[in-house]
Amino acid sequence: MALVKLIYEVTSRFPQAEVYALTSQMRRAAISVPSNIAEGAARKGNREFLHFLSIARGSLSELETQVIIAKNIDYLEEERELLQMIEKIFALLGGLMNSIDKRERAVK
Repeated sequence: MALVKLIYEVTSRFPQAEVYALTSQMRRAAISVPSNIAEGAARKGNREFLHFLSIARGSLSELETQVIIAKNIDYLEEERELLQMIEKIFALLGGLMNSIDKRERAVK
């Protein structure tokens, strides 16, 4: 959720011409992360949860690319905080996925 808030703050400073382009893409990718985690957690089984966690990680990768693009076209002065946050969330999701997968394998 903190990542979503930060993305909204950062993209609010992008040029108005980007409102339907990069701004929208970055916001949708950021929103997709907690949304997919929530949807997966509400599903019946661990396999479905893992699937939605994987989608969340894909959205993080998409967002990471968009942050780099924004930096490269001079819309962002400093991207380090965003990239570190994305990297941390990516690792946390990976740890959660590994934990669920191990638990799932132990049951079989």
